[in-house]
Amino acid sequence: MKYTVLWTATAEEDLARLWAEATDRDEITSAAHTLDVLLGEDPLRCGESRYSSLRVVHAAPLGVDVDVEQDDRVVRVLRVWRFEQRRT
Repeated sequence: MKYTVLWTATAEEDLARLWAEATDRDEITSAAHTLDVLLGEDPLRCGESRYSSLRVVHAAPLGVDVDVEQDDRVVRVLRVWRFEQRRT
């Protein structure tokens, strides 16, 4: 069963700002889409648990803080930021 993914106004503003400032807008757009798919399919299998119902999920070059409401099958994206993957 799928989850509904909702982006808060703050998260939407974060994403819009990151996209407007980016030189790699296609990557930002692709990462946001990937996050929607991952979170909609099974948010508890991606990212890392923080505390209570909060998780951190990455899809380069974006990271998000999310709140997973299991009973309602809703994921709220709370905050979005840009990160750089470590190269090994």
